[in-house]
Amino acid sequence: MALWGGRFSDGPADAVFALSRSVHFDWRLAPYDLRSSLAHLEILQSSGLLTADVAGAIRGALLELTAEVATGEFQAIASDEDVHSALERGLTEKLGDIGGSLRAGRSRNDQVTTDLRLYAIDHMLEVATQIINLQEALIAKANEYADAPAPGFTHLQHAQPIIFGHEIAKHAHAFARDLDRISDWLVRTSVSPLGSGALAGSSLPLSPEKTAAALGFTSSSANSIDGVSDRDFVAEALFVLAMVGSHLSRIGEEWCIWATTEFGWAKVADAYSTGSSIMPQKKNPDMAELARGKAGRLVGNLTGLLTTLKGLPFAYNRDLQEDKEPLFDSIDTVLLVLPAVTGMVATTNFDREKMALAAPLGFSLATEIADYLVRAHVPFAHAHEAAGKCVALCESSGRQLHQLTDSEFAEIHPSLQPDVRDVLTVHGALASRTTIGGTSPSSFAEQIKSLKELVQSDFKKFNDKKRAFSAMMGQ
Repeated sequence: MALWGGRFSDGPADAVFALSRSVHFDWRLAPYDLRSSLAHLEILQSSGLLTADVAGAIRGALLELTAEVATGEFQAIASDEDVHSALERGLTEKLGDIGGSLRAGRSRNDQVTTDLRLYAIDHMLEVATQIINLQEALIAKANEYADAPAPGFTHLQHAQPIIFGHEIAKHAHAFARDLDRISDWLVRTSVSPLGSGALAGSSLPLSPEKTAAALGFTSSSANSIDGVSDRDFVAEALFVLAMVGSHLSRIGEEWCIWATTEFGWAKVADAYSTGSSIMPQKKNPDMAELARGKAGRLVGNLTGLLTTLKGLPFAYNRDLQEDKEPLFDSIDTVLLVLPAVTGMVATTNFDREKMALAAPLGFSLATEIADYLVRAHVPFAHAHEAAGKCVALCESSGRQLHQLTDSEFAEIHPSLQPDVRDVLTVHGALASRTTIGGTSPSSFAEQIKSLKELVQSDFKKFNDKKRAFSAMMGQ
């Protein structure tokens, strides 16, 4: 029996059914729909709306369907409109007309958004786990190059010398913010819409707060209209996933640059590279390029959904059917990219010698001259100008900063004494950057220690949440 149609004299046209049909993509909600159905069944029985015998029969059939969906024994068929109608078909095939009893007190409107919240929570927890795996790879790689000097860049130009591990570690901090965003998102998403009905709640003696607790939510919707129409949680999830994609893209971009012949810093493992169908010498960092390319897809999914949501009036509108595919696609994409990037990071080797030789190039030690003058109580504006004049003289004479003579230094600024050369070394520049978050060996060691503690804390937090969710799902 269809979930609607009593007031219609004819079924939908083929074109209408084809446009309306969603089971080909929303079938992945089936386990969550079955779990929310079990929670709803408990309320129907405890409120006296279903007898113990009927409730017991429906419960047994739901559990059978859960197992059959998991094994693929029960699947949607061509005549099913969506996941809800497919599963009700399964119930009625097992139980006859009493299979339709479960529909009392709920609508597809509150049902689908409940299912989608459960799906999103489950999979965003998996995204968090994969992010932590990548963070661990980044931290290990950063630690491996804790003593490797390299040039740091701004505007893709040499800026100041850094520890190369410091460069790698910055990505772990970016992903830590993504994990914070997932934690915040979980708080706002943990609201159960079940009980909102089509839009107005229910006249039946239901208990939305008990259903919410049974499904692991922290509360139930305070406004039934908002309960069925709110898709902020989908938009927020897509934003978080787009940010993860952006951070993955930055890694991809850097790996592509470092692997070029011109840089020659990165040797990407064969397992994370591809070749050319015509040029046998090629070794391409395709995983890095794909990580970079997928970011556009993730941003597009976010933009598309925001455009869909921007003008929807009142309560539920069928436009909201468009919320699922972008979410499914973004989750699938991120879960596809994260393990590949994690493996690429973990297995890439970097050329320490090339990085060290490049560290002082491009007059990257010029700031050391300015800082030297500041320590001699020269106003920074004058110190900056003097350092710039040192660079200009070196450029015109084809020399490096430490090759300027004592008299040349003194002529540029009287406070530039011969011992200025003591700071014009990569080692000295690195050792001096001792502020919190700086690139000195001591600051970097503290940074790595803090990162490890943060990752361990996040691992426990998200692992605990995953265990609780699995227990709620009966897994």
